Amino acid sequence: MNLRSPWLVVLAVASIAMASMADTTNSASKPDVVVIIIDDMGWADPGFMPGGAHETPHMDALAARGKVFTQACSDGPNCAPSRATLMTGQWSPRHGITTVGTPTRGKAENRKLKPPPNGKYLTDDAVTLAERMKEAGYRTVHVGKWHLGDDPLDQGFDHNIGGNRAGHPKSYFSPYRNADLPDGPEGESLTDRLTDETLALVESDQDQPLFLYFSPYAVHSPFQATPEEVAALQAATPGLNKRAASYAAMMQRTDRNIGRLMERMDDDTIIIFCSDNGGSGGVSSNGDLRGAKGMLYEGGIRVPLVITMPGIESGTCEVPVTLMDVVPTILELADIDHPSNELDGHSLVPLLENNGTFKKRSLFWHFPAYLEAGGKAGPWRTTPVGVVREGDWKLLEFFEDGRVELYDLRTDPGETKNVAADHPETRNRLLKQMQQWRKDVQAPMPVSIAGSPTNSP
Repeated sequence: MNLRSPWLVVLAVASIAMASMADTTNSASKPDVVVIIIDDMGWADPGFMPGGAHETPHMDALAARGKVFTQACSDGPNCAPSRATLMTGQWSPRHGITTVGTPTRGKAENRKLKPPPNGKYLTDDAVTLAERMKEAGYRTVHVGKWHLGDDPLDQGFDHNIGGNRAGHPKSYFSPYRNADLPDGPEGESLTDRLTDETLALVESDQDQPLFLYFSPYAVHSPFQATPEEVAALQAATPGLNKRAASYAAMMQRTDRNIGRLMERMDDDTIIIFCSDNGGSGGVSSNGDLRGAKGMLYEGGIRVPLVITMPGIESGTCEVPVTLMDVVPTILELADIDHPSNELDGHSLVPLLENNGTFKKRSLFWHFPAYLEAGGKAGPWRTTPVGVVREGDWKLLEFFEDGRVELYDLRTDPGETKNVAADHPETRNRLLKQMQQWRKDVQAPMPVSIAGSPTNSP
């Protein structure tokens, strides 16, 4: 710009100042937004869920004043793909993260297929929820587990407390051995420390609306608690082993810290609470659901999801949704525009309203990787598989041999009876639907060890 007149300079400066003031005013009127994502918490772990396994009064209080989505699912059976989808609002083939780390886990001699490469971390091209919130004038704060790259500051966050590429802590008690979190006094709790620093930070500057992504590493392994916590829980529940007692103590400590966080939030704060995938097998509770973390059965992907905000009618919602819907939901609630072609999720705002209408859709999962099993469970938790859900129908297609399983989740939520042979029209329709979706999103497929493609498009 060539400003020859001093009056033009004055007018230009005034115009910029007024625009800046308008942006500040607009952003200042926006609600604070808090996303709380608990790591590896089972669908039936919190007390407010059906068959809740643990006493979680603060989680329960949050659920009591919000909408509980009982059919919510993560978008992957393990951490990284699910978290990447929550951050981008995109199907996993679009952001490129389909599993954690290498897709060739387990013994090579047991694999029949060669998986496609996996994007371990978000690329610079990925547009995250934090970047969208920051552009809209929000102060963006990341706490705890990131797992999507080296530094959340590179993906739209203004502040980072303890987050990096690590998928779990080395210790839940100081010394933490975390390059992004200085050690505290010996024996200090990591979950307590993360909450302490969060509260100090969010209260230090309240000139901007807050976007807080609170992701304590809990309740992911290692399962650790104080001797006093373990002893108290074992005394209350005779026969409870140390591992289970430690997990229960971690749930209790996480719940207490959520209570501390909620006490300091304004009443008009939008809060989204969830787990990142199904609970870990053998220690968490997924209720009567089949499977656990690392599987595409419901126990591996069904998660607690609660949304609370001013004016919401509390209760439950049984519409199938996924964590991919979090981004468009937050953007609509915060009145932030975005290009419609950049997001695959649907805003859940109609489901939060009394008379809202929500467009029916099918949901898809794409997992072209291997996950090894532990113990005596056989070689695999999961082999390469695709999944589609349409209403109560759920179909799984296993890529190694083309095996298809079909379940009616309304009558068989535990996925105990494969009815593919009884419903050939439904089977074929869902298969074609999923194959077309894979073409649409350019989902990478595994190939046979000899190099030929699998039978599935």
